[in-house]
Amino acid sequence: MKHHSLSRTRVALAIGALLLAGCNDNDSTPKPEQPVLGHRTVTLIEQDGLQFKDLDGSGTLTPYEDWRLGAAERARDLVGRLTLAQKAGLMMHGTLVLDGAGRVNLAAMDKMLREDGVNTFITRMAGDPAAIAADNNTLQALLEGVGFGIPMTVSTDPRNHFTHDPNATSIGAGAFSQWPETLGLAAIGDAALVQRFGDIARQEYRAVGIHEALSPQADLATEPRWGRINGTFGEDNLLAKSLVKAYIEGFQQGSEGIGKESVVTVVKHFAGAGPQKDGLDAHNPWGKEQVYPGGQFAYHLVPFEGAFEARVAAVMPYYAMPLGLTQDGQPVEEVGFGFNRQIITDLLRGHFKFDGVVLSDWGIVNDCDSRCEQGLTQDEVNAGVSPWTVPFGMSWGVEKLTKAAMLIS
Repeated sequence: MKHHSLSRTRVALAIGALLLAGCNDNDSTPKPEQPVLGHRTVTLIEQDGLQFKDLDGSGTLTPYEDWRLGAAERARDLVGRLTLAQKAGLMMHGTLVLDGAGRVNLAAMDKMLREDGVNTFITRMAGDPAAIAADNNTLQALLEGVGFGIPMTVSTDPRNHFTHDPNATSIGAGAFSQWPETLGLAAIGDAALVQRFGDIARQEYRAVGIHEALSPQADLATEPRWGRINGTFGEDNLLAKSLVKAYIEGFQQGSEGIGKESVVTVVKHFAGAGPQKDGLDAHNPWGKEQVYPGGQFAYHLVPFEGAFEARVAAVMPYYAMPLGLTQDGQPVEEVGFGFNRQIITDLLRGHFKFDGVVLSDWGIVNDCDSRCEQGLTQDEVNAGVSPWTVPFGMSWGVEKLTKAAMLIS
């Protein structure tokens, strides 16, 4: 059986800039208005009496640097200049390395930024918003002078709630506004309130240099033993659809897709995590199987319809491998959702017409070795050893394939 895969990558988001009208030699045509160009590392160049950032350091204006052109045209020009290695780097999603004081470790980040070409990172930095902003600004200044000067995208797990588990998928609110968990927002059941929450959180994220939210969860709480139901909007699929839509509209500032003031949202975990076999989580080898009792697969897809209506920017598939699932009368291959052509290509791309970014969950091309399978010993737990010290991998259903086969099959 042939396995199909998506690498643990994401397409780099946002190359930048407001589009302004072009001009010609006709004096009656309005001239473009010079935008304010913030710059930290690169110099400005002048052409036609206007200023542009010299992002590639060539001393001349290249098309992708020309803010008068459309975003698609600029992106095509930039992609045409990239090497294969640089394109691969832009598709990776790394983690900002922190030092013992909880600040970004610039020395540890240097190779990824300068040599590997990675420019998208999740941050788990918490605490003083001024420090978060300062560190993100420092990284942006560094990247502005590297290669083609492509800005960094910083993502985060939810950080405006009460749950704080640094070893999981939440960060303490600290000085950020603090709201009920999404499950609490579901109990309130007010879509307008959820959109207001998203809009306020959006402004807070952007104020500290975060431009991507690894949320919301469109999963349903249909298996009460699953440990992540506090991040869902409950078990009612129509209510969840409404609130997922409102959440995205708040963060992306409307339902027209990504705008210049948006925080990009990543809805997860397609095609509906939550109904895990025995309530076990798919991060672990003992929880890699997913079932949809009573033939309720379609029920779990409904919340994602709200995300697509709001033109969500990205979708994250789950680790789990479905058992006994059929789609359009055909058995679905029992491999992790991120490797599953029927789920990603046929259902997500085909049926739902989603044309945005597919961002695989972390570590799906890594093997789960014996240390991964065993986890922490009780002595390590008692000593406070972090679970992140244990190697992890979630290549469920395709464990016998090489990494190369996973990435190109």
